[in-house]
Amino acid sequence: MTGKPAKALMFQGTGSDVGKSLIVAGLARAFTLRGLTVLPFKPQNMSNNAAVTADGGEIGRAQALQARAARADLSVHMNPVLLKPQSEVGAQLVVQGKVEGNARAAEYQEIKARLMPRVLESFERLKSAADLVLVEGAGSASEVNLRRNDIANMGFARAAGVPVVLIGDIDRGGVIASLAGTKTVLDPEDAAMIRGFIVNRFRGDPSLFDEGMRMVEGFTGWSPIGLLPHFAEAVRLPAEDALALNSAAPAKPGAKIRIAVPILPHVSNFDDLDPLDAEPSVELIRVRPGGVLPADADLILLLGSKATIADLRALKGAGFNIDIAAHLRRGKPVLGLCGGYQMLGKSVSDPDGIEGPVGAVETGLGLLDVETRLTGDKHLVAVTGETVDGNSFAGYEMHVGETSGPDCCRSFAVIAGRAEGAVSVSGLVSGTYVHGLFADDRQRSAWLTRLGGEVSRLNYEQGVEEVLDRLAAHLERHLDLDRLLTIAR
Repeated sequence: MTGKPAKALMFQGTGSDVGKSLIVAGLARAFTLRGLTVLPFKPQNMSNNAAVTADGGEIGRAQALQARAARADLSVHMNPVLLKPQSEVGAQLVVQGKVEGNARAAEYQEIKARLMPRVLESFERLKSAADLVLVEGAGSASEVNLRRNDIANMGFARAAGVPVVLIGDIDRGGVIASLAGTKTVLDPEDAAMIRGFIVNRFRGDPSLFDEGMRMVEGFTGWSPIGLLPHFAEAVRLPAEDALALNSAAPAKPGAKIRIAVPILPHVSNFDDLDPLDAEPSVELIRVRPGGVLPADADLILLLGSKATIADLRALKGAGFNIDIAAHLRRGKPVLGLCGGYQMLGKSVSDPDGIEGPVGAVETGLGLLDVETRLTGDKHLVAVTGETVDGNSFAGYEMHVGETSGPDCCRSFAVIAGRAEGAVSVSGLVSGTYVHGLFADDRQRSAWLTRLGGEVSRLNYEQGVEEVLDRLAAHLERHLDLDRLLTIAR
């Protein structure tokens, strides 16, 4: 720490998924390696992929990765407003780490004005503890129809006096038009906040776009910060956006274990899949409604959900329950994580309307003799423990509701002396509230051997660190980091 007021710099995009989160993570590691105290900040995020913070709240998974890149403890102030979609038109509202109710999209536009003071409060807290705060915008800077009461992009930049660097994605095509067009549609005072631009995900000979960089500079008056080549290893870092679930997984000719994963409409905490994706011996088959869970799968894995009852209905509507029953008849195991665990029981009820209509009840899959009531405060805590086979793990719990019933007598794990989760009489069906289970090398190895594979040779967490270091070096080579520090204020 220098003792001087922190500098800050904001990164906005011409659209969603142009690489803002990844670039901020890489810059966080790069500037940390230069000896600066760096903290990430995103005023408003929309994601069902969240992380538990040291101060007892939750933030978007992207800010958790950025904090890791900066070698900083997670804080709720890194992402003061988190929207967790629960339907096509509404979301759970999390402010400074705590749930403050639900909001429909139209209602939220008016709520935002009340949230700005708390966003600025969180930002000031980070500024007091850092040399540099790297701010990530949300969606597109050119969504001028949402500019009134904006807290995510130019509304925040103007209110906090933070200069902006705009990111465009050349891999999508039309990057010159998207950058220059953003300048055209923005209010002149908003456009004046933008001081530079980055063209991301370039493939091929960079000299072929030299003229393109000059043209963008000519159209906009913004400084070129760099043409950033595609960073292929990004797939090895935890993804935040559910769009990542649509990406085709790389072929694994040597894979011996097949794990089938139904992808339901409100899937959450899908980074539970990342360590399995990293295993050379594991092929993950993601199946959306309309598909069929493969008959030769070694394991069916049910992920968490932000709307358990709605996703349980979607699962049955897709016929996945029939596939799961056939899988069990073949003597193959099923594992449910969090919302997936709740679906495996006999029923899920929502007496308080936490995730949907008040009093909603849905019959579960009936594969575990347990019932779940979605009631009470959200449970957010980091945990360590042992599964009943004696293998230790570290992870976290993030859920609403309590699950109880006879199968809880056969616990999945023991955490701080308490039984956790449930296992069926047959031993084939297991459920747990623990996320991050497979990121623990010991636990992942135990599952691989149980499924007929070999002990994992992968150090997953070390691998993430190495990729962050290589990402930082990639940005050092291709972006003008000194210019970024000059722009920051």
